Amino acid sequence: MVIDTSVLEAKISFEEVLGKKLRVQTLKHPLAGEKPILVFLHEGLGCIELWKGFPLKLAAALQMNAIVYERQGYGQSQHLDLPRPTDYLEKEALDWLPALLAKLKIEKPILVGHSDGGSIALVYAGAYPCTAVISEAAHIFVEEVTLEGIEAVKNHPQLDLIKQKLSKYHEEKTTDIFSAWADTWLSPGFRDWNISSYLQGISCPVLIIQGKDDEYATELQVTKILEAMPNATVGRKFMPEKCAHIPHLQAEEAVIDEMLDFIKGL
Repeated sequence: MVIDTSVLEAKISFEEVLGKKLRVQTLKHPLAGEKPILVFLHEGLGCIELWKGFPLKLAAALQMNAIVYERQGYGQSQHLDLPRPTDYLEKEALDWLPALLAKLKIEKPILVGHSDGGSIALVYAGAYPCTAVISEAAHIFVEEVTLEGIEAVKNHPQLDLIKQKLSKYHEEKTTDIFSAWADTWLSPGFRDWNISSYLQGISCPVLIIQGKDDEYATELQVTKILEAMPNATVGRKFMPEKCAHIPHLQAEEAVIDEMLDFIKGL
Protein backbone atom coordinates (compact mmCIF):
# COMPACT_ATOMS: atom_id res chain seq x y z
CA MET A 1 0.00 0.00 0.00
CA VAL A 2 1.37 3.38 -1.04
CA ILE A 3 0.14 6.23 1.16
CA ASP A 4 0.90 9.84 0.26
CA THR A 5 1.91 11.57 3.50
CA SER A 6 3.04 14.77 1.77
CA VAL A 7 -0.44 16.27 2.25
CA LEU A 8 0.15 16.44 6.00
CA GLU A 9 1.52 19.55 7.68
CA ALA A 10 3.87 18.40 10.48
CA LYS A 11 5.03 20.69 13.27
CA ILE A 12 7.01 20.16 16.47
CA SER A 13 6.28 22.09 19.66
CA PHE A 14 7.16 21.85 23.35
CA GLU A 15 4.17 21.96 25.68
CA GLU A 16 4.38 22.70 29.41
CA VAL A 17 2.55 19.90 31.22
CA LEU A 18 2.63 19.37 35.00
CA GLY A 19 5.85 21.36 35.24
CA LYS A 20 7.65 19.53 32.43
CA LYS A 21 8.16 20.41 28.77
CA LEU A 22 6.92 17.59 26.55
CA ARG A 23 7.80 17.35 22.87
CA VAL A 24 4.72 17.11 20.64
CA GLN A 25 4.42 16.50 16.91
CA THR A 26 1.20 17.84 15.39
CA LEU A 27 0.00 16.42 12.06
CA LYS A 28 -2.68 18.35 10.17
CA HIS A 29 -4.60 17.05 7.18
CA PRO A 30 -6.38 19.58 4.93
CA LEU A 31 -9.52 17.41 4.77
CA ALA A 32 -9.72 16.50 8.46
CA GLY A 33 -12.61 18.84 9.24
CA GLU A 34 -14.33 17.91 12.50
CA LYS A 35 -13.11 14.32 12.61
CA PRO A 36 -11.71 13.02 15.93
CA ILE A 37 -7.99 13.49 16.50
CA LEU A 38 -5.62 10.53 16.58
CA VAL A 39 -3.31 10.51 19.62
CA PHE A 40 -0.28 8.19 19.49
CA LEU A 41 1.35 6.87 22.67
CA HIS A 42 4.79 5.27 22.34
CA GLU A 43 6.29 2.16 23.95
CA GLY A 44 8.53 1.86 27.02
CA LEU A 45 11.72 2.92 25.23
CA GLY A 46 10.09 4.93 22.45
CA CYS A 47 9.85 8.44 21.07
CA ILE A 48 8.38 10.25 18.07
CA GLU A 49 11.07 9.06 15.64
CA LEU A 50 10.84 5.41 16.70
CA TRP A 51 7.29 5.23 15.29
CA LYS A 52 9.18 5.27 11.94
CA GLY A 53 6.54 7.42 10.24
CA PHE A 54 3.61 5.12 11.02
CA PRO A 55 1.44 7.92 12.51
CA LEU A 56 1.84 9.94 9.30
CA LYS A 57 0.70 6.99 7.19
CA LEU A 58 -2.37 6.28 9.33
CA ALA A 59 -3.36 9.96 9.58
CA ALA A 60 -2.96 10.43 5.83
CA ALA A 61 -4.93 7.28 5.00
CA LEU A 62 -7.78 8.36 7.30
CA GLN A 63 -7.56 12.06 6.36
CA MET A 64 -7.36 12.91 10.06
CA ASN A 65 -5.33 15.21 12.27
CA ALA A 66 -3.01 13.59 14.82
CA ILE A 67 -0.58 14.26 17.62
CA VAL A 68 2.42 12.15 18.60
CA TYR A 69 4.10 13.04 21.89
CA GLU A 70 7.01 12.01 24.07
CA ARG A 71 6.36 11.30 27.73
CA GLN A 72 8.61 12.78 30.41
CA GLY A 73 12.13 11.40 30.13
CA TYR A 74 11.84 10.31 26.50
CA GLY A 75 13.23 11.78 23.30
CA GLN A 76 13.57 15.53 23.68
CA SER A 77 11.02 15.88 26.50
CA GLN A 78 12.39 16.89 29.88
CA HIS A 79 14.05 14.37 32.21
CA LEU A 80 12.22 11.58 34.01
CA ASP A 81 11.37 11.92 37.70
CA LEU A 82 13.12 9.10 39.57
CA PRO A 83 12.65 6.72 41.23
CA ARG A 84 9.80 5.57 39.01
CA PRO A 85 6.73 4.40 41.00
CA THR A 86 5.17 1.00 40.29
CA ASP A 87 1.95 2.76 39.22
CA TYR A 88 3.76 4.89 36.61
CA LEU A 89 1.47 3.75 33.78
CA GLU A 90 -1.64 4.68 35.74
CA LYS A 91 -0.16 8.10 36.52
CA GLU A 92 0.63 8.66 32.83
CA ALA A 93 -2.97 7.76 31.95
CA LEU A 94 -4.79 9.63 34.71
CA ASP A 95 -2.54 12.66 35.28
CA TRP A 96 -0.17 13.38 32.38
CA LEU A 97 -2.27 12.47 29.34
CA PRO A 98 -5.41 14.33 30.51
CA ALA A 99 -3.29 17.40 31.29
CA LEU A 100 -1.68 17.32 27.84
CA LEU A 101 -4.99 16.84 26.02
CA ALA A 102 -6.57 19.69 28.03
CA LYS A 103 -3.63 21.92 27.06
CA LEU A 104 -4.15 21.03 23.39
CA LYS A 105 -7.95 21.31 23.69
CA ILE A 106 -8.48 17.75 22.47
CA GLU A 107 -11.68 15.97 23.52
CA LYS A 108 -12.78 12.38 22.80
CA PRO A 109 -9.60 11.35 20.94
CA ILE A 110 -8.90 8.13 19.12
CA LEU A 111 -6.00 6.71 21.13
CA VAL A 112 -3.39 4.55 19.38
CA GLY A 113 -1.01 3.13 21.97
CA HIS A 114 1.87 0.69 21.59
CA SER A 115 3.12 -1.52 24.48
CA ASP A 116 3.33 0.81 27.53
CA GLY A 117 1.39 3.30 25.41
CA GLY A 118 -1.33 0.71 24.86
CA SER A 119 -1.68 0.12 28.58
CA ILE A 120 -1.88 3.89 29.15
CA ALA A 121 -4.55 4.21 26.45
CA LEU A 122 -6.72 1.53 28.08
CA VAL A 123 -6.51 3.09 31.55
CA TYR A 124 -7.27 6.57 30.17
CA ALA A 125 -10.32 5.26 28.27
CA GLY A 126 -11.63 3.73 31.47
CA ALA A 127 -11.77 7.17 33.08
CA TYR A 128 -12.28 9.66 30.22
CA PRO A 129 -14.47 9.78 27.09
CA CYS A 130 -12.83 8.48 23.93
CA THR A 131 -14.10 8.01 20.41
CA ALA A 132 -12.15 4.75 20.17
CA VAL A 133 -9.00 2.98 21.38
CA ILE A 134 -6.46 0.94 19.45
CA SER A 135 -4.24 -0.93 21.87
CA GLU A 136 -1.19 -2.61 20.37
CA ALA A 137 0.98 -5.11 22.31
CA ALA A 138 -0.35 -3.81 25.64
CA HIS A 139 -0.07 -5.47 29.05
CA ILE A 140 -2.63 -5.30 31.84
CA PHE A 141 -0.83 -7.76 34.15
CA VAL A 142 2.63 -9.29 34.51
CA GLU A 143 3.48 -12.58 32.77
CA GLU A 144 6.61 -14.66 33.17
CA VAL A 145 7.31 -14.35 29.44
CA THR A 146 7.32 -10.56 29.85
CA LEU A 147 9.89 -10.69 32.62
CA GLU A 148 12.00 -13.21 30.70
CA GLY A 149 11.97 -10.93 27.65
CA ILE A 150 13.04 -7.89 29.66
CA GLU A 151 15.68 -9.89 31.51
CA ALA A 152 17.07 -11.05 28.15
CA VAL A 153 17.47 -7.46 26.98
CA LYS A 154 18.98 -6.33 30.29
CA ASN A 155 21.58 -9.12 30.11
CA HIS A 156 22.13 -8.92 26.36
CA PRO A 157 25.84 -9.21 25.46
CA GLN A 158 25.45 -6.18 23.19
CA LEU A 159 23.55 -4.04 25.70
CA ASP A 160 26.06 -1.21 25.35
CA LEU A 161 25.40 -1.12 21.61
CA ILE A 162 21.63 -1.16 22.21
CA LYS A 163 21.95 1.80 24.55
CA GLN A 164 24.22 3.57 22.09
CA LYS A 165 21.53 3.27 19.40
CA LEU A 166 18.85 4.49 21.82
CA SER A 167 21.01 7.47 22.78
CA LYS A 168 20.51 8.81 19.25
CA TYR A 169 16.95 9.56 20.34
CA HIS A 170 17.11 9.96 24.14
CA GLU A 171 20.63 11.42 24.46
CA GLU A 172 21.87 11.65 28.08
CA LYS A 173 18.53 10.33 29.39
CA THR A 174 19.06 6.88 27.83
CA THR A 175 20.48 5.13 30.91
CA ASP A 176 17.72 6.53 33.13
CA ILE A 177 14.83 5.43 30.91
CA PHE A 178 16.34 2.01 30.24
CA SER A 179 16.83 1.39 33.96
CA ALA A 180 13.39 2.77 34.77
CA TRP A 181 11.82 0.39 32.24
CA ALA A 182 13.76 -2.78 33.02
CA ASP A 183 14.23 -2.35 36.77
CA THR A 184 10.60 -1.38 37.41
CA TRP A 185 9.19 -4.39 35.59
CA LEU A 186 11.71 -6.78 37.16
CA SER A 187 11.26 -5.47 40.70
CA PRO A 188 9.49 -7.73 43.26
CA GLY A 189 7.01 -4.94 43.94
CA PHE A 190 5.78 -5.02 40.35
CA ARG A 191 4.89 -8.72 40.28
CA ASP A 192 1.30 -8.11 41.35
CA TRP A 193 0.76 -5.11 39.07
CA ASN A 194 -2.66 -5.39 37.39
CA ILE A 195 -4.79 -2.69 35.75
CA SER A 196 -7.81 -4.85 34.83
CA SER A 197 -10.16 -2.94 37.12
CA TYR A 198 -9.55 0.33 35.25
CA LEU A 199 -10.92 -1.15 32.03
CA GLN A 200 -14.45 -1.61 33.36
CA GLY A 201 -15.16 2.04 32.63
CA ILE A 202 -14.38 1.76 28.91
CA SER A 203 -17.52 2.50 26.90
CA CYS A 204 -16.13 3.08 23.40
CA PRO A 205 -15.06 0.72 20.59
CA VAL A 206 -11.69 -0.96 21.21
CA LEU A 207 -9.34 -2.79 18.86
CA ILE A 208 -6.73 -5.02 20.53
CA ILE A 209 -3.70 -5.91 18.39
CA GLN A 210 -0.94 -8.31 19.37
CA GLY A 211 1.56 -10.22 17.23
CA LYS A 212 1.22 -13.99 17.30
CA ASP A 213 4.92 -14.24 18.17
CA ASP A 214 5.11 -11.38 20.69
CA GLU A 215 8.21 -12.08 22.79
CA TYR A 216 6.80 -10.13 25.75
CA ALA A 217 3.28 -11.58 26.03
CA THR A 218 0.99 -14.53 25.42
CA GLU A 219 -2.51 -14.46 23.94
CA LEU A 220 -3.79 -14.42 27.52
CA GLN A 221 -3.17 -10.66 27.56
CA VAL A 222 -5.63 -10.21 24.69
CA THR A 223 -8.19 -12.51 26.28
CA LYS A 224 -8.00 -10.78 29.66
CA ILE A 225 -8.21 -7.29 28.11
CA LEU A 226 -11.40 -8.22 26.26
CA GLU A 227 -12.87 -9.79 29.41
CA ALA A 228 -11.99 -6.73 31.51
CA MET A 229 -14.03 -4.25 29.44
CA PRO A 230 -17.63 -5.55 29.39
CA ASN A 231 -19.01 -2.08 28.65
CA ALA A 232 -16.99 -1.43 25.48
CA THR A 233 -19.36 -0.97 22.54
CA VAL A 234 -16.99 -3.02 20.37
CA GLY A 235 -14.26 -5.38 21.54
CA ARG A 236 -12.27 -6.62 18.58
CA LYS A 237 -8.94 -8.42 18.32
CA PHE A 238 -6.36 -8.81 15.58
CA MET A 239 -3.32 -11.07 15.91
CA PRO A 240 -1.11 -10.97 12.80
CA GLU A 241 0.96 -14.06 11.98
CA LYS A 242 4.78 -14.02 11.92
CA CYS A 243 4.74 -10.84 13.97
CA ALA A 244 6.36 -10.09 17.33
CA HIS A 245 6.11 -7.07 19.66
CA ILE A 246 5.93 -4.26 17.08
CA PRO A 247 2.99 -5.04 14.76
CA HIS A 248 2.84 -1.57 13.18
CA LEU A 249 6.35 -2.15 11.79
CA GLN A 250 6.55 -5.94 11.52
CA ALA A 251 3.13 -6.34 9.87
CA GLU A 252 2.60 -2.76 8.74
CA GLU A 253 0.29 -3.27 5.77
CA ALA A 254 -1.98 -5.73 7.58
CA VAL A 255 -2.09 -3.50 10.67
CA ILE A 256 -2.93 -0.37 8.66
CA ASP A 257 -5.70 -2.27 6.84
CA GLU A 258 -7.13 -3.48 10.16
CA MET A 259 -6.96 -0.02 11.75
CA LEU A 260 -8.56 1.60 8.70
CA ASP A 261 -11.41 -0.89 8.69
CA PHE A 262 -11.95 -0.44 12.43
CA ILE A 263 -11.91 3.37 12.44
CA LYS A 264 -13.91 3.80 9.23
CA GLY A 265 -16.56 1.50 10.73
CA LEU A 266 -17.09 3.70 13.79
